[in-house]
Amino acid sequence: MQNLQQLITQYLDFCKYQKALNEKSIKAYRIDLTQYADYMSETSMQLNRKTLTVYITNLHQYYKPKSAKRKIASLKAFFSYLEYEELLLENPFSKINVKFREPILLPRTIPTQNIQKLFETVYHLLTEAPTDYQKRTLTRDIAVLELLFSTGLRVSELCSLNCNDIDLEQGSVRIYGKGSKERIIQITNPDVINSLITYRNLFIEQLEHREFFFCNRLGHRLSEQSVRFMIKHYAEFANLSEHITPHMFRHTFATLLLEEDVDIRYIQHILGHSSIVTTQIYTHVTSSKQRDILTVKNPRNKINI
Repeated sequence: MQNLQQLITQYLDFCKYQKALNEKSIKAYRIDLTQYADYMSETSMQLNRKTLTVYITNLHQYYKPKSAKRKIASLKAFFSYLEYEELLLENPFSKINVKFREPILLPRTIPTQNIQKLFETVYHLLTEAPTDYQKRTLTRDIAVLELLFSTGLRVSELCSLNCNDIDLEQGSVRIYGKGSKERIIQITNPDVINSLITYRNLFIEQLEHREFFFCNRLGHRLSEQSVRFMIKHYAEFANLSEHITPHMFRHTFATLLLEEDVDIRYIQHILGHSSIVTTQIYTHVTSSKQRDILTVKNPRNKINI
């Protein structure tokens, strides 16, 4: 069999050019598989079921369940490829039970009053912006926040948006999610549309010869880290004590839709989840809706003593 690192390189090329995986997925595979190759090299172990079991045990010891699960999935996909290409006589994953109980971590949401305060703060800052530079920056940041909260976009999806993905006349945005899955989300709120139109008109010169929709002060594509820093900055300015992340906007968006009795299948499509199981986690956090239901429809209410 070829050198393990050579096989990994070959597999990553397969993922890139034949499976057409995005750069994030390929980067994750590269990290996980290189880590495994380094471990095998350092320990001088042979590639077989026994050594793989030892490695998986080590992953569970040193990583959180979610990270361990991803690294195991990367290995499993790699060995399945080697087996299919007949580069491996026997898949070491056969007869290995890799299932384990992963703790359910409820998504963290932002209280509605904090969302309100955050938006009031940035809009107020815009009205008092002393310079054109600050006005431009706040206009862009408002458009980013409005789009995050009104669509439930992942921050990576937002930063990947190109100009031709957003149709402000029809009020829609085309999104390329995980696995290059395409979906279209309607933008119907006039404040959201207005924020995007104002941003586009103000940055028309920077966007004219570029593909991407959101840009930074240097005229490059806005990065995910910049969005995280932006939210942290405005949250502090609004005197919000909790640490707010872009993904919490997504969680809050989904939870509030569920509390408004939106069918979970629609929410699944809007969020771009491949499986309904992923979306169902939001049913655990709609405590206010649960309170309303049990206050009005609890069968105990029919018992009079």
